[in-house]
Amino acid sequence: MNDTVNYLAPVSEASVEDRSTFIWRTYAHVAMGILAFAAIEGYLFTSGAAEQIMAAMPNNWLLVLGAFILVSWGATYVAHRAQSTMAQYAAYAALIVAEAIIFVPLLMMAMMKTGDTSIIESAGGVTLLGSVGLVATAMITRKDFSFLRGMMIWGGILALVAIVSAVIFGFELGTWFSVAMIGFAGAAVLYDTSNIMHHYPADKHVAAAMNLFASIAMMFWYILRLFISRD
Repeated sequence: MNDTVNYLAPVSEASVEDRSTFIWRTYAHVAMGILAFAAIEGYLFTSGAAEQIMAAMPNNWLLVLGAFILVSWGATYVAHRAQSTMAQYAAYAALIVAEAIIFVPLLMMAMMKTGDTSIIESAGGVTLLGSVGLVATAMITRKDFSFLRGMMIWGGILALVAIVSAVIFGFELGTWFSVAMIGFAGAAVLYDTSNIMHHYPADKHVAAAMNLFASIAMMFWYILRLFISRD
């Protein structure tokens, strides 16, 4: 979810063929990002690196959270501003790796709860269905959801304040916070899909994919968190 795009003609002003090519390239890059994320997680858990990450994160959670936010913002900025295709891909790769690392403790908690990956698979399935439904809604209606930008900004700030406050003061962010964040992530998917259809320049399919990937990852995080919290 990011509104920083180049000042070039938006894809909505391109030909039907160019617009279609841009959209399919973007979604192909989102799919590749999800597959790369899954591959990195598989490596982290099979190599034993996940245990080391799990041991380090609780004692340095604010630093990890801050580093993750900086990497996400920096990677998105580079992908939107860089003219080099290699620089855009490098930024996308950095974002995927950062997401994979930050997910390790949550994935491990899910596996410890049941002894297998059933919760992860269920949360992944719900995330996939929800994301496909939201993307389809934006594409079928062709509505411009750019009016959600203000809500995205304020919602993101409030969520960040809540998370940092929970870490500092030691209180739990309960079920309703997860539900609210799932709704926020859903709005982000709609917003990003709308931008893909209406506002991105035709040469920024990597940046567009990054934003949609980040929103889907956020939805997966809070759906998985909600599943873990169930009795």
